[in-house]
Amino acid sequence: MEDPWADSAPSTKPDSSSSQAAESQTPGATPSTAPSASTPTRASRMTPRRLVAQPTRLQAVEDDPLGPLGATTVSSDAALPSLAPPVPPIKEQLPLRTTLPAAAGSARRQGPPDPHRIDDDDLLYGGAHSAGPRQPPPVQPAQPSPIRSSTHPSVSVEQAAKPNFQITVGDPHKVGDLTSSHIVYSVRTKTTSKGYKQPEFEVKRRYRDFLWLYTTLHANSPGVVVPPPPDKQAVGRFESNFVEARRAALEKMLNKTAAHPTLQHDSDLKLFLESDAFNVDVKHKERKEPNLGESKSVLSSFGINVGSTNKFVEQDDWFHDRRVYLDALENQLKGLLKTMDGMVAQRKFMAEASADLSASLHALSTVELSPTLSGPLDALSELQLTIRDVYERQAQQDVLTFGIIIEEYIRLIGSVKQAFTQRQRAFQSWSAAESEMQKRKATQDKLLRQGKSQQDRLNQVNAEVADAERKVHQARLLFEDMGRLMRSELDRFEREKVEDFKSGVETFLEGAVEAQKELIEKWETYLMQLDAEDDETVFYRPPVMEGSKPAGDTAVDRARARIDEDSD
Repeated sequence: MEDPWADSAPSTKPDSSSSQAAESQTPGATPSTAPSASTPTRASRMTPRRLVAQPTRLQAVEDDPLGPLGATTVSSDAALPSLAPPVPPIKEQLPLRTTLPAAAGSARRQGPPDPHRIDDDDLLYGGAHSAGPRQPPPVQPAQPSPIRSSTHPSVSVEQAAKPNFQITVGDPHKVGDLTSSHIVYSVRTKTTSKGYKQPEFEVKRRYRDFLWLYTTLHANSPGVVVPPPPDKQAVGRFESNFVEARRAALEKMLNKTAAHPTLQHDSDLKLFLESDAFNVDVKHKERKEPNLGESKSVLSSFGINVGSTNKFVEQDDWFHDRRVYLDALENQLKGLLKTMDGMVAQRKFMAEASADLSASLHALSTVELSPTLSGPLDALSELQLTIRDVYERQAQQDVLTFGIIIEEYIRLIGSVKQAFTQRQRAFQSWSAAESEMQKRKATQDKLLRQGKSQQDRLNQVNAEVADAERKVHQARLLFEDMGRLMRSELDRFEREKVEDFKSGVETFLEGAVEAQKELIEKWETYLMQLDAEDDETVFYRPPVMEGSKPAGDTAVDRARARIDEDSD
């Protein structure tokens, strides 16, 4: 039998470490010398055959189950340069308490696991009876809510945090004597703002108080388009239609002002809406802040000259186009308002014509002898009075719906132009500040060339130059901020214009349709009465008994008297 340990081609130079390991494991081998493959050796007494230590060479193999440990057993100096650097130790990953091996879980629990069961051995972390850490209950997927919620909120966060105002202007009544008579309005406010003492309050205001509010808000917020009050009117200012139109315009002005994100926080608006002693508070404010003019509250506080004679040339194309557009829009709205006034005047003329026709028909019905004709004539007379009321009501409704919107936006365009003027004055103030700064710098350069002889004067000029530079910086920032503010204000103006005109046109058309339906209904009722010719009681009216009228005064009575005399 062939020896499995034999090597058909042994190496001529055995490895020393391998030979010693082989001899130490073979009985009968001498530990002192290692036999060579070419030198004969004597046989051992213990074994019938001669054992020869075979040289072995260990190499690192990719499939070595020991991994990097197999390479560490090689002690040959020739193999050291080919070894890879030692791998740093890896921290042992301990099992977490929230995991459980599948075998332990299956051995401990039979059947489906109960997520609500707690065993005693689960509480002994690491104890003798502990079969492993406790397994957490499975997480159930979230069930959809039965109540559907919209993906977008109904209002934004800014709108939810913004206070709400509901202002009503009503109860206009005339006060004062012949020389100082004026109309006083009741201004009732409901608000959610915490800046007011109460959520609901009411004050009395006259027209000039609204003018004060408009002027003050323009001075406090340059560049903001402030909703304007209606214009003054010297003739007919106590007529009912004019007073109602002015009341509606003032109410819309206050509600738009309170809805503005900047103006609603103005202290003067709070003073106007809440103060019971308004005139006294205004005088106290004027004494506390004298000469509070249009732009002085902002520009003059910086020490900048307000108003300049230099001609302003618009360099921004966006503002130039908006100015041209506003001029064209103002002309178109003025033409529309003129046409609207003509239509309202025509409706009033038709109402007067219907009243005259009603009077003529009534006079004819009183002298007509035949009741079959006098009855329809008198009914037609009353129908014309109804038509007159419809025309008058429609004319007033047109003024209060569509006409008031046209007038409001003509005034709003004037307010926008006033904001343009404030921006123009801010630019002129910036230019004036730059000119002043250049003068100060020229004086500074002149003193610097003269040397140290004018050191005191130089220090003073340096301070003046620094102050001029500060004013230029402030004026430039004010002009740029006003430009950005006016861009947003004009965008807001365009959005509100579309909404207001759309609402006004819809109300105007609805009023016209309702008026025509009412007229058609009245005419159809009258025609149905005319068709009932056989029924004499349709237009029958009992005679009016007047005790003061003597008998036989009417023509019918006199005719009946003559018939009675002839029969006698």
